[in-house]
Amino acid sequence: MSSSSVPGLTRFNAADDSAAKAALSEVCASTAWVAEVLRGRPYPDVRALLAASDAAVGRLDAAGLDEALAGHPPIGRPTPGDAVSAGEQRGMAGAPPALAAEVHELNRAYRERFGHVFLVCASGLTAEELRDALRSRLGNPPERERDVVRAELGRINRLRLTRLAETTPAGATPAGAPATVSTHILDTAAGRPAAGVTVALTARSQGAWSALGAAETDGDGRCGGLPALPGDATHARLLFDVGPHLSRERAGGAAFFPEVTAVFAVTPGEHYHVPLLLSPFGYSVYRGS
Repeated sequence: MSSSSVPGLTRFNAADDSAAKAALSEVCASTAWVAEVLRGRPYPDVRALLAASDAAVGRLDAAGLDEALAGHPPIGRPTPGDAVSAGEQRGMAGAPPALAAEVHELNRAYRERFGHVFLVCASGLTAEELRDALRSRLGNPPERERDVVRAELGRINRLRLTRLAETTPAGATPAGAPATVSTHILDTAAGRPAAGVTVALTARSQGAWSALGAAETDGDGRCGGLPALPGDATHARLLFDVGPHLSRERAGGAAFFPEVTAVFAVTPGEHYHVPLLLSPFGYSVYRGS
């Protein structure tokens, strides 16, 4: 997709340096990251912008990474008035008091151990998943945790840049702008993400379904490499090929649900994160963020 077909990216490319710098600073607090991504303008498409962000995150030194971390609030305590962090941490909204208190205590223990805020790409994660991530990562050696933090920062920057690139003036959506889809899978019986699951995406346009492509979940159970939907799509369908994963988890036993299908309505220009919570004899899907 060219820059001219993505209104937000077109405006970002055309903005003066001060305005573009301000927009990037809302994405990431690292001045080194902002400067490197700024130098890469103009970007021909969103993919090139995201690749530049990944490279800049990978080149951050310790000071640059600390500066980026300082711009993120703790999980469960988004910055007052910051709609972005509040939206990304939506999973903590309405968490039971005991769970919220546990997350608060885990945040404190994490900062004491590693000296910085716990960073995770929280979009689409429930309060329980955020708590479990905190518990799990508290046991990481500092060097390993630093690598995890860098990877999570890259994911957050990608999501925020995608929103920046796809934002249209005055909240309007141009005709033909595509909807996009992502997902992640949590195996609730195993208590960990489901990696290596093939997810196929199809779309309904003008009453007919067409296959768009497929991708596999990564080590975190995430599947963000699905193609954009056609601009005139009205519905999307995700087909999760969970049989092989469930069979492995049950030591070769046949999966009761070898496939899971989720069909949902879409609006052009919006992003849909539709996670799957999976167990051997049941599942649920929902719209995340």
